[in-house]
Amino acid sequence: MSEYIYLGIFLVVFGLIVLISEEFKCYTFVAFLLGAITSLISGYIGMYVATRANVRTTSQAYNYYTKSDSDQNSSEAESLKHAFATAFRGGCVMGFILVSLALAILNILIFAYMNILDPKDLNGFKELFEYIAGYGLGGSTVALFCRVGGGIYTKAADVGADLVGKNLLGLDEDSPENPAVIADNVGDNVGDIAGMGSDLFGSFAESTCASLVI
Repeated sequence: MSEYIYLGIFLVVFGLIVLISEEFKCYTFVAFLLGAITSLISGYIGMYVATRANVRTTSQAYNYYTKSDSDQNSSEAESLKHAFATAFRGGCVMGFILVSLALAILNILIFAYMNILDPKDLNGFKELFEYIAGYGLGGSTVALFCRVGGGIYTKAADVGADLVGKNLLGLDEDSPENPAVIADNVGDNVGDIAGMGSDLFGSFAESTCASLVI
């Protein structure tokens, strides 16, 4: 939440700089804010999907490891396979939702600007897509903060857990006896999932807007 507050302040300041620029006018400002908001939503969706997929994956994997050796070797012990399928499908759900959301909002933005600006020639379309490029800029700006900010917490938790667990106590990597592993895994979720959700949207929006401008 603290990161989102500072990010919101930055977006307002940066958006005002774009707004007062005579070259880009208010159209780029609107596209920029829309891209930033969509990127924030993408990060939330990433955490929402991943958290629920993680619980289901852990439950199915736990069912496998709590079976006896004879049950694990039998053909009926398929919980581990189901755990992998759940994790894989969770990633697919997040990817498809984010890309679909980005594509839908970008199309709505293009059609809205075409009706407002009503371009008649090549120069008109060039100006239109230069305004829409602000959509990719907003998405990339938020993705940068979420990815780097989440990465800071991820690496700090990871290093702290390793220093305490491995060096001081001689525990294995991600040992359940090390409480710091919880912070490590939470940091991984923030950086690698929430940040990756925004990053995935930002990369898609950025590359799509670049191709439109070209």
